[in-house]
Amino acid sequence: MARRFSLPASAGRVRFFPVPVLALAALLGLSGHLTAPLAAQSDRRADLAAIRSEISRLENRLGQARQRESGLQDRLQTVEVELELQRQRLAEAEAAREVATADLEATEIAVAALEATLEQARSVLRERLVGLYRLGAQGYLRLFLSVEPGGDLLGAIRTLRFLVRRDADAIARYVESRDALEQERRVLVAQREEVNRWAEEERARQDRLVTVRRRQQSLLEEASEERRELARQARELETKERRLTDLIRALAEAADTALDGRPIQQFEGVLDWPLEGEVTAGFGPRLDPRYGTKVPHNGIEIAVPGSHPAAAVYPGKVLFAAPLEGYGPTVVMLHPGRVFTLYAGLASLRVSSEDVLSLGDVVGTSTDRLYFEIRVENRPQDPLQWLR
Repeated sequence: MARRFSLPASAGRVRFFPVPVLALAALLGLSGHLTAPLAAQSDRRADLAAIRSEISRLENRLGQARQRESGLQDRLQTVEVELELQRQRLAEAEAAREVATADLEATEIAVAALEATLEQARSVLRERLVGLYRLGAQGYLRLFLSVEPGGDLLGAIRTLRFLVRRDADAIARYVESRDALEQERRVLVAQREEVNRWAEEERARQDRLVTVRRRQQSLLEEASEERRELARQARELETKERRLTDLIRALAEAADTALDGRPIQQFEGVLDWPLEGEVTAGFGPRLDPRYGTKVPHNGIEIAVPGSHPAAAVYPGKVLFAAPLEGYGPTVVMLHPGRVFTLYAGLASLRVSSEDVLSLGDVVGTSTDRLYFEIRVENRPQDPLQWLR
């Protein structure tokens, strides 16, 4: 959750002209100076309320997006919502900055107008004080002599003193108001600086989100490309498997006579391994953990350190011994009981088609791994159920 800056009025709202400023403006007759700033602030207040309403809506939407987030695509959609929310937060900060600036400008206008009024009042008071001073010690006598017959001398004196006291009181009030406005101006300056920092922080956060979005978009594109590549590989494997099935079917049809000997089925579970090694890929379709793509896998892969001889697991006849597209050098044998064994991924061949092999005869040398299949009437079987 981004930091929510609150100008010191009430929580969740930007403060506008403080009450002292408006009251003083009305008292001193300065309201006309604030008409334009007040109108601008009213517009910005409405904008700010709309922005914060949108922020609330986006925060709810972001929470919902995070709850259903499960993959890269969902994460990208979440970042899109976060980015839109951040744009609104930045707009909020910018609007608050404009309001703070307008507050400060209005206060400075009030201070300047008050200074002018204060200077005018001081000028008037100065003239009256000079008038009293010029009366001097004999002032009352001169004042008495200047009064026309029938005039009220004491009334004139009281009026003059009243005007002087009134002007002095007015100046004192002006000075007090000016000091209060100056204090308000300092508060608003600090407030605007804080809003500026807030806006810069929100802008930096938006820039970081844009970077994250670009990175995740790139990852999504990479994932889509990888998914397409895996689909292509899966199609190639399916094609390769179909070709192998067609090959064995053709070989089986060509070898229509049964081989003499005990059916290999009688030794299911006790056959020797073609070579010693570690099974790194078992029988059955493999599921890509990231994309869920199924890849056909009708045999096992046996990893070995270096090159080793691969031996026939049961006596039989070599039907195929040559390179096979997608498998490399490959040997296919037929055993009694119409069972086929396949040895693929060899480094070299030691047999030829039509060779008859005994148990343990070498069919070829392996690379660092051997692919091995067992098929009954061309139906793939799990070799681990046949080997001991």
